Order: sequence, then structure tokens, then C-alpha cells
Amino acid sequence: MTMIDDPQDRIAAALERMAPAPLPAPDLTEADAFVWHVNPDRLVPVGRVNRIDVGLLVGIDRSRDTLLQNTRQFARGLPANNALLWGARGMGKSSLVKAVHATIVGEGLPLKIVELQREDLPSVGRLLNILRESDQQVLLFCDDLSFGHDDQHYKSLKAVLDGGIEGRPENVVFYATSNRRHLMPRDMIENERASAISPTEATEEKVSLSDRFGLWLGFHPCSQDEYLAMIRGYCAEYGIEIDDDTLRAEAIEWQATRGSRSGRVAWQYFTDLAGRRGVSLSQS
Repeated sequence: MTMIDDPQDRIAAALERMAPAPLPAPDLTEADAFVWHVNPDRLVPVGRVNRIDVGLLVGIDRSRDTLLQNTRQFARGLPANNALLWGARGMGKSSLVKAVHATIVGEGLPLKIVELQREDLPSVGRLLNILRESDQQVLLFCDDLSFGHDDQHYKSLKAVLDGGIEGRPENVVFYATSNRRHLMPRDMIENERASAISPTEATEEKVSLSDRFGLWLGFHPCSQDEYLAMIRGYCAEYGIEIDDDTLRAEAIEWQATRGSRSGRVAWQYFTDLAGRRGVSLSQS
């Protein structure tokens, strides 16, 4: 047995024994969707993705068409942009990403989606190294991305958007959703600008993260007509018959009790309606 006399060497050896070794390189052909986990690093295949059909997403036609075209280009190995989907809560940002992926795969184009949790951003360099070695086109997806005070995770995001010396892998595109256009609280931007010697430079590094996304797709609160149209679309998709007056009265009362109107609220009302009608919403 080799003796380790140097205390630093002993500490390093102990840490190496404690740290979980990364699992073997994943086979990206075994599924269309994966979730990235750390400790140890691994890509876990997802057998069934929680998503709805792209045709059920009402009131976001321009964003849908733009993201579909960008994703289609990427899946074909053509140039494509990273995309930031920002705006109102519950208006279908993450649903659109997953629905677009399903549409592209349904068209017969090869495309994998890998979900990266915001708290795992510091590990993104290791993930990119794994994906770089693959011959698959990969859509890297981070939901609900934002940064708070003293949050240093934004530095890891640059590895995805810029890629450092190596550059972002050509077979990877990054889509993120956020409630904030600049990924950080407005009061944080204003406070730093007010207290900085050079207000312009104070937040430039963080705010410029948004500028590194080639596509900015905004999502805004829906109108009442769009809200009702969403529910009507769900009813048609799942075969639920309900007269217009009843649907309108119930749906408007539902939104009033929630204090908001969005695609998410529309789905929540429809879930209640389906339950009362004895209709299952299980995906096939």
C-alpha cells in the first residue's frame, strides 16, 4: 500500500473517496427527454414528459411560431439562437418549450431536451462537456430562471450562453423561462445604479445576460376572451360538452376567486370541470 505522508495529499485523497464518481456517459438515444442531476453527475431519462399539445396554447401565436422555426432550424443542424421566454406567470412559457420539442420530434427531426435546474447551474460546465461529445442535437432547458441579491449563479450561465474559450457546443441550444426580462429584480438594478460610482457599469454584467439570448419572447396577461378560448380548447380536446353560458359563468367565477386570469388558471378550472364530469386527463 502506498503511504501518503503529506497532510494535503491525505486530505485530497479523503475528499476524492468521499466525492461520488460521475456515472458512465449516458446513451442519449434511449429517450427524447432527460433531467440533469448532480452528486453524482448523471442524465436521467424521462419516459413521459408532462406537457400539452402545442395547439392548445392560445394567445401566444407569434411566440409559438418564432420558437418553432428557431427550434426546427436547430434540429436540422442549422444556425439557431438561444431563447429567453419572459413575462406574466402562468401564460405558457414552459409549456411552450415542451410542446415545441414534442412538435419537432413528431415531425421526425432528431432533438433531445435536457432540463437543468437553476440551483444546478454551477455544474453546467460539466454537463456541456458531456453533451459536446454527443452526436445528438440537444435543447438545454432551464425553467423559472432568475437571480437575486448576492446571487453568483449568473456567472455559470455565461458558460451556456458564451461557452468561454471553447464556445457553446454547436449541438446545444439553451432555452430559459423567467418572470423577469433582465433575470434580476428591478429594485436590485435601481439600487446598484443609484449607489454606484459608475451607474452604467454597475449592473452591466448582470443585465447583459439577457442580451446574450438571441430571441426574447414576451408573454403578457391574457384577455377574458383568450382565457375562455383556452378552456373551450381543452373541452374540445378532451370531449367535454358544456353550454357557453355555464362555462362562461363558472370560468369567470373561478378566475375571480383566484384573483388572476392566465393560462394556468384556465387549466386549473378545466381540471376541476373534468373531475366533476368524471373525465380523466391522463396522458396516453
